[in-house]
Amino acid sequence: MRSIIWLVLLCVVAVVAATTLGSNDGLVTIYWAGWRTELSLNLFLIVLALVCALLFSAAQAMRSLLSLPERASEWRALRRERAAQAALREAQAEFFSARYTRAHKAALRALALRDDSPQLQGDAEFAVLAQLLAAASLHRLQDRSRRDAVMQSLFQGMRHGGGHGAEDGARLLAAEWAIDDRDALRAAELLDQLPAGVARRTQALRLKLQASRLQRQPLQALHTARLLAKHQGFTPIAARGLLRSLAAEAIEDSHDLHQLQRLWQQLDPADRADASVAARAAARAGRLGSNADAREWLRPFWDRLGELDRDDREAVALALFEAAPGIEHEWLPRLEAALEAHGHDSAVVAAVGMAFADRQLWGKARKLLEQSAAAGTLPLRARRRAWRALAQMAREAGDDARAQDCERAAAALE
Repeated sequence: MRSIIWLVLLCVVAVVAATTLGSNDGLVTIYWAGWRTELSLNLFLIVLALVCALLFSAAQAMRSLLSLPERASEWRALRRERAAQAALREAQAEFFSARYTRAHKAALRALALRDDSPQLQGDAEFAVLAQLLAAASLHRLQDRSRRDAVMQSLFQGMRHGGGHGAEDGARLLAAEWAIDDRDALRAAELLDQLPAGVARRTQALRLKLQASRLQRQPLQALHTARLLAKHQGFTPIAARGLLRSLAAEAIEDSHDLHQLQRLWQQLDPADRADASVAARAAARAGRLGSNADAREWLRPFWDRLGELDRDDREAVALALFEAAPGIEHEWLPRLEAALEAHGHDSAVVAAVGMAFADRQLWGKARKLLEQSAAAGTLPLRARRRAWRALAQMAREAGDDARAQDCERAAAALE
């Protein structure tokens, strides 16, 4: 196609030249030092065009000759720049291929070539990426001292005004490495230096969660995990399990009733609305000597036992079983309704039986506790308490033989 276009243009030029110059009868006379030369106007124009072209070519050749050293310098700089870029790509390829020693050497070579290349000396991100690859390789090689030296040099370069685009990534990587080293304080320090927008990213929240757990700060870890769950950082099932685990850890870390009450108020409303978390908090309150708080936290869930799944219903019932001592008479209608609706559930039966026994409704309590003591699905601790409650009821009735039998049955479950 290009040949056809050139042929058409050549034909056009030939036609225009024949039309314009074919009927040109003009002459050009040149006088020089007594000499006279006459040329046709057509020849003069052709010679003039050739002379102009020759002069232009000579000027171009002279300029090329004079700029040869500069172009040679640019070519050498371009070669160094391409070599540096190739070394950086090699470092990345070796790192992802798990050849960390080679990756480290390639990254150092890229940095050395970058220092010799004026075009790359102003490219701060190139230096940051090369240093990160070198530090990451050293981290994989467990060479922490050299890794920290590289990262310190990198952060110093950032403070002098370079690499802002990669600074966040460098701090996230450094925090991840600190967590690998079990250095939670260093990880938290690096994460606190992140801008607010970066700190809300999923990876930053994951690292903050791990650092909080390493620092034994379950409440902070719980809040971070809640943010991750909102950002869909976990599957719903995994998020639910993690949140319950962290809430339980925070509850178990409460060493007195005041601390537990303050923690309960600090929990997210979604956590307080979780039956498993409430059951764990109620059980902890019972062990700290406040059955009233335990029952108060359990009341909303007991009123809607039918809406809970089997595991949550069992957790709530067992927590009430532990918190039954001192139960108020206002609970009796709730207990009767729960027994009627869930009389097949051994945990509910045990909780109702223990509450009736505490209210000295021994006729109702005896059958329920006997049923609970014999239930193999209940935890051993609950069954032992049921046997001991039956022994106490037998002593109140003056039946010492029955009481001893119940005590022996409780001891057999040890």
